[in-house]
Amino acid sequence: MNKKKVTFADIAAYTNFSKTTISRYFNNPDSLTLENQEKIAAALTALDYKENKVARILASGKTEFVGILIPNLYMHYYAEMLNQILATYETYGYKFLVFAGNEKKSAEKKYIEELLAYNIEGMIVLSPTIPSKELASLNLPVVGIEREDKYICSVSTDNYMGGVQATSLLKKCRCDILIHINGVFSESVPAYGRIQGFLDVCREYRLPHELILKELGNTFEDNRKHLQDVLKLLSEKYPNQKKGVFMPNDTHANVLLNLLFQKYGRLPDDYKIIGFDNSPISGEAVIPTSTIGQQIPVIAEEAMELLSMQMTERKKRRPIPLTEPIHKVITPVLICRETTR
Repeated sequence: MNKKKVTFADIAAYTNFSKTTISRYFNNPDSLTLENQEKIAAALTALDYKENKVARILASGKTEFVGILIPNLYMHYYAEMLNQILATYETYGYKFLVFAGNEKKSAEKKYIEELLAYNIEGMIVLSPTIPSKELASLNLPVVGIEREDKYICSVSTDNYMGGVQATSLLKKCRCDILIHINGVFSESVPAYGRIQGFLDVCREYRLPHELILKELGNTFEDNRKHLQDVLKLLSEKYPNQKKGVFMPNDTHANVLLNLLFQKYGRLPDDYKIIGFDNSPISGEAVIPTSTIGQQIPVIAEEAMELLSMQMTERKKRRPIPLTEPIHKVITPVLICRETTR
């Protein structure tokens, strides 16, 4: 209980290095030779050194905190992505401060100011609200996920390929009409590729189709109301036709599926549904939902690796900044389940 804390002076005495050298090991290890780093690391183990995190932060100004800005936690995709990013602590050792902005620019700016006040070392941004040019001006390593990314590094799914996969699957289901429902957003947003992939397949094979672009909201109540309206429209416009519906994400696909079950007690034969994400809800729905898997664990790992690389570079005595943003694109995976069989 009264075990004495090991200090830098103790480590210096054990290794015959100066306290300055020991401090450099913690705050600027690249300034030491690999041999000396190994000697100090061995001494830490032998002395059972327990690092004083507060003292290190005060000495170096490095908090090992990463900020995360997400639109909301209602969408299962964002919740699962956050879960996977947090899991990277075991690999990279960074802690996370998380804010959900609900796509309100004034609120998100305030949250960023709060994050900067905590002296974060980098930031991962999933929210699309603040332009990448503004994020790049923060003079901080930033990685975007599935958002406009002209001026910042990013990791995104190949949304166009995902759109082609989803539409091609509905084509194989021999649907009479293909319908894609999505939000209204700029072509600079990666998710626009889903729309383009849908349209290209329909046009190439001359498939009857309809593109429905409307805001579906970010709460269950809004989703339910808007999708009730969509279902009413589809039933009136395409009676007795097999409808292949490509939803923008698994959360909305699940709401649509539940509405059909509440009305018919089952998934009607004239509906085929596919979502996008492969977030947990797609496999846990009342019947498992077909989806385009975004490989969420891979995206989270790639984003953290890209951010860690930038943060590590900034800690060097002579950092070499990136000449241009790095954009990584992850291949999606088609997952066929009950809603397209």
